[in-house]
Amino acid sequence: MSSVLTLISSMATRHLLAALAQAHTQTGAPGVHLQSVGGVDAARRVQDGERFDVVVLASDAIAKLLATGRLQPGSMRAIADSSVAIAVRSGSTPPDVSSEAALRATLLQARSIGYSTGPSGTALLQLFERWGLADTLKDRLVQARPGVPVGQLVAGGDVEIGFQQLSELMDLGGITLLAMPPELDIVSRFSGAVLANATQPAAAQALLDFMASPATETLKRQHGMRAVPAMH
Repeated sequence: MSSVLTLISSMATRHLLAALAQAHTQTGAPGVHLQSVGGVDAARRVQDGERFDVVVLASDAIAKLLATGRLQPGSMRAIADSSVAIAVRSGSTPPDVSSEAALRATLLQARSIGYSTGPSGTALLQLFERWGLADTLKDRLVQARPGVPVGQLVAGGDVEIGFQQLSELMDLGGITLLAMPPELDIVSRFSGAVLANATQPAAAQALLDFMASPATETLKRQHGMRAVPAMH
């Protein structure tokens, strides 16, 4: 019997990966031990040589690890795309975020803005830079600690409005979710790869191939993500 595969990931994909791993195991494949931590921490541990079979992170982080030789060339698979959602506290009057101009005006009026340490947070800060509002908003920004959902800060009243992957927000209580304006959709792509020091590289690659397959699209949608378009 094959040993259990080890997989490390960022927090944003933990629920989806657990469901995908379970579905894969039900086909007779090896079980999977999933460890989800902050994305920066996960990348550092892989870079430091810690032994895992598979890593799943934002695609740019996977590309950097490939470039340093920590991952097996050719093993990278695009697993899911994830859009950012907006969270406000339940019971509050939802702000107007229907257009870029409306969202900009809402944020200028907000007393505090929550964002994450992950790719969605980076993209949000880039948006503020593009708007020329980085300096104006910087004193109102509250970054959630790694592993802490931004929605938790919103629900607790620590921030007035928050931004994070839909998958991180959709199951939290105490918040109301709003969609980003269509023209400002922030999408993060999560990919996986087999580690160069994997103990079960073939089984690890089979797991990634399954996770990237069209057969898993329904599970991805159930967890607030979507399949990567076939052209990729």
